[in-house]
Amino acid sequence: MKRTTRRGLVLVCGLALLTMPAFAQKVEYGSKPEPQYSPAELNERMLHRRAVEAAIWGLPIVSFDAMYQAMVRDAKGGYNQIGYWSRPSDWKNQTLTPNSENLYVLFFTDTRKVGPLVLEIPAAGEAVLFGSLMDAWQVPLEDVGPAGADAGKGGKYLWLPPNYNGEVPAGHLPLPSKTYQGYALLRAVPKSWRTEDMAMAVAYLKQLKLYPLSQAAQSPPTRFINLADIVFDGLPRYDVRFFESLNRMVQIEPVQEKDKQMMNILRYIGIEKDKPFKPDAKTGRILASSVREARDWIDVRTPPQPYFPRKQWLTPGEPISVETGATFETAEYFGTDARASTYRVAFAIPKKMGAGSFYLFGWYDKAGQLLQGANTYHLTVPPNVPVRQFWALDVYDNATGAFIRESPRVSLCSFDETVEKNADGSVNIYLGPKAPAGKEANWIPTRAGAGFFLIFRLYGPERPLFDKTWQLPDIEKVK
Repeated sequence: MKRTTRRGLVLVCGLALLTMPAFAQKVEYGSKPEPQYSPAELNERMLHRRAVEAAIWGLPIVSFDAMYQAMVRDAKGGYNQIGYWSRPSDWKNQTLTPNSENLYVLFFTDTRKVGPLVLEIPAAGEAVLFGSLMDAWQVPLEDVGPAGADAGKGGKYLWLPPNYNGEVPAGHLPLPSKTYQGYALLRAVPKSWRTEDMAMAVAYLKQLKLYPLSQAAQSPPTRFINLADIVFDGLPRYDVRFFESLNRMVQIEPVQEKDKQMMNILRYIGIEKDKPFKPDAKTGRILASSVREARDWIDVRTPPQPYFPRKQWLTPGEPISVETGATFETAEYFGTDARASTYRVAFAIPKKMGAGSFYLFGWYDKAGQLLQGANTYHLTVPPNVPVRQFWALDVYDNATGAFIRESPRVSLCSFDETVEKNADGSVNIYLGPKAPAGKEANWIPTRAGAGFFLIFRLYGPERPLFDKTWQLPDIEKVK
């Protein structure tokens, strides 16, 4: 009985050895399998893969740095100074998907040397300010204005450095930040585009104050920089400059717990705290190829879901963005892929989406085809758009996510009194390289040979938008 069992065991083991994969069979000590790639090729492939992941992870803070560099280079400004547009933006505002209807306010903060910073927001009146205060990773710290913490009554927001343990003065709204740098994108909304209302909105936004808490008793003046006539190029570059920017940010900002694994990946591509980043020519070419691949992959990720049933208008953000207040952190994972998709086409995501404004993205026409600048399209905006303030349609270059450069007109909105309306209050809008005869007032130019996309914005959105009793029809190609 015992001999039979032993023979059976030997037979089974022998068969198992015959059927085991080659890598599991016994190999003589000192021997190696034939490598598929040379050591140099393996290192290059690893560098490429890790650089792709670093680009996906680092996009929000690189985009932040690109805007700050524009503040320094193009506007001759710096930290803790307030840039603003004295009139609605035209194509010269080269940032990711700005609008051309409000008066923008953009400024950058740095608490490294001066400590906590005070931002004074004036109470809403004939004009109103709304927008978001962000850290350097573009995590929203708080919204301001009627939909924000001050509820439109105005207030003092206090930007705090990482790990701040000092006192917060009474009457201040604390903004604990995990980064030293931060920024704000605010919008001053005038009553109309009439000259007097625009002037009133500019005077209103100039009531903003930004100063170190340590200097509050001196009430130091705030420097304002008018950006309206400046080509403000705050777009990230998808070449080796992307990683130069990423290195700049790594040198400044503290490492957060969730990013420690990425710090190891960055070391592999030559980015490490307190060390110079000096890629040689070959490494630079690999890094440039990697960031372009990351950008292309982000662009082909699964798009957001249609907002209206059986229509092509897409929701403004992925569910994780809305559910987490744009932190992209859940109890199970950190959504860096969704975060990259968001900040590929946008910046300054509000903490409470849909409260002050709501966006609908359009990449496709009614037939499901990508919008192309050589074609002519038609969109009818139905009457009674559910907004307390106004609606707008803006056009963007697919390649950059910014306004089409040199375009004579980048948007149409309900503030524009030159736009022709139909008898029922609806508006016919035309998009294409050439205006249809007699439709110039309702035409937005596109560029032949380039794709484009649209954002339909609703400011002060109301219930019919959310319960979908009011719907925006699809864009149709004109034959």
